[in-house]
Amino acid sequence: MLYPINTMSRTVIDLNGVWKFMIDPETTPIDPGKSLPTDDVMAVPASFNDQTAEAKIRNHTGYFWYQRQFTVANSLRSQRLVLRFGSATHEAWVYINGKEVTHHKGGFTPFEVEINDYLKDENNLLTVKLSNILDYSTIPVGNYSETKDAGGHIIRKVDENFDFFNYAGLNRPIKIYSTPQAHIDDLVVAPAVDLANNSANVHLTVQTGGEQFDEIRATVLDEDGNQVAEAQGLSEQLPIKNIHLWQPLKAYLYTAKVEGLINGKVVDVYEEPFGVRTVEVKQGKFLINGQPFYFKGFGKHEDTYVNGKGLNEAYNVLDLNLMKKMGANSFRTSHYPYSDEMMRLCDREGIVVIDETPAVGLMVSFTFDNSEISKPGYQDDTWKDLKTGEAHRQAIHEIIDRDKNHACVVMWSIANEAANYSKGAHEYFEPLFKLARQLDPQKRPLTYIDLVWSNPESDKSSDLPDVICLNRYYGWYLDTGDLAISEKKTRDELKQWQAKYPDKPIMYTEYGADTIPGLHSAYDEPWSEEFQEDYYRMNSKVFDEIPNFVGEQLWNFADFQTKYGIQRVQGNKKGVFTRSREPKSVVRYLSKRWNSIPNFGYKK
Repeated sequence: MLYPINTMSRTVIDLNGVWKFMIDPETTPIDPGKSLPTDDVMAVPASFNDQTAEAKIRNHTGYFWYQRQFTVANSLRSQRLVLRFGSATHEAWVYINGKEVTHHKGGFTPFEVEINDYLKDENNLLTVKLSNILDYSTIPVGNYSETKDAGGHIIRKVDENFDFFNYAGLNRPIKIYSTPQAHIDDLVVAPAVDLANNSANVHLTVQTGGEQFDEIRATVLDEDGNQVAEAQGLSEQLPIKNIHLWQPLKAYLYTAKVEGLINGKVVDVYEEPFGVRTVEVKQGKFLINGQPFYFKGFGKHEDTYVNGKGLNEAYNVLDLNLMKKMGANSFRTSHYPYSDEMMRLCDREGIVVIDETPAVGLMVSFTFDNSEISKPGYQDDTWKDLKTGEAHRQAIHEIIDRDKNHACVVMWSIANEAANYSKGAHEYFEPLFKLARQLDPQKRPLTYIDLVWSNPESDKSSDLPDVICLNRYYGWYLDTGDLAISEKKTRDELKQWQAKYPDKPIMYTEYGADTIPGLHSAYDEPWSEEFQEDYYRMNSKVFDEIPNFVGEQLWNFADFQTKYGIQRVQGNKKGVFTRSREPKSVVRYLSKRWNSIPNFGYKK
């Protein structure tokens, strides 16, 4: 799916701003062809939850509505007009002038629809009905239940099967873009790089729609706008000599410019930025451009004050600047695909990304109580009870379709903390890994993220990922505060993984300790800033001992909001920054460590 941009043949109309809003009490039907019966408003893009002063609205589970009017200029009415949602969390029904034009389920990837046939000359009414309901068939997974009040009205409840707040709404930009009737529909860019000869052969595949073009012309431009390659046709090979590699923290982006011609005249133009680089897993190393790369960085969340999970480009810029200052080079889009805008920014800034589907909560035993689940041989009924297969396949299709051309994406994460320890896990995940390998034109490595109960002995599908990615909390959830025993357990397990898979890289994608900023202790007590630093020092010591250990992405970049619970104090406090991006004291230690570790060659 192409990101909407302005070109000489395309125009983008921004529908962001203040929309009418209401939660649906489900007492009387709502007519999407009429003005919503409310005076409430919400800003778009943003989650609705933290824009309100009413707890009833903030914590609403069920259906809710957005609405606004728009007019398309007469000069564009002969063009193909496409309405595009950056996301709608988690399910959306879209109406124009009272007629349903599209429906989409899945809250973290874009969808679009042609709207020419539904438009009036002016004052078109755009109405969106949404649901934030999650259950055992959706990803993320939620524990859904219904009761009825005294009047017989349904009370809906979702107990999230994950540890972040279920922010919902129109979280990303809403746009209308125009194209000619004969148009470029999609581009696939797959560079084949010859590192020895400093050259690349860029395979460019063009998909078109509408009236057939007489000619497709493609050129590759360097960052100065100079043409370095050209070709014609729907499937083209564009050789580039003396290439500039896209490198971590040293980005270089070429532009694939594609033109569709009819009768010798350019009808449609699209430009796609892309980077030239290689990604490979070999002999226990993660190679970028043929060199052993070491991941330094974070698990993150799209989470800011007021905006919730809504796009906040200022925070995106700040976050990447804070990362770079610390010497970090990467993050994981935990636990869902992030916005188009963030991915494009990472391309530009040279930030390496592990791109993750929204498959979080795939375990029916989600709990903070470790007493039962930690017993050897523990099983649960996850793969009998969950019905997430269809949604999971759709999510893999959509994340790869959207992000296939991004140089920043070096690996796909199929799921986070699933019940890989339970019978049926391999049968569930094997076809999903096969699907992802078939869909990705750049053939990136694949992984899933293992929780602590999925160890070298219990994990039933660890043969599938190319990289062993571990979430571990020795010293926090396990053996809280005892860093001596936690060091031993960390070392022992990593050695077991190393022995079991000597040719697979191993990395941590989560490890951390909740920390209250300003809380200090002479005894290194948990929750203190001193304990957080000692915790990270202990882990660093072990990491450096393991030959195939290729990266450390801590949990979390910044404090973030979660559902209510006695384990949480206004959210998760494992951030090394506060939610407002103020550093905790551990940032100094991590900055010193990461700035001393080279991006390449740390583990030779």
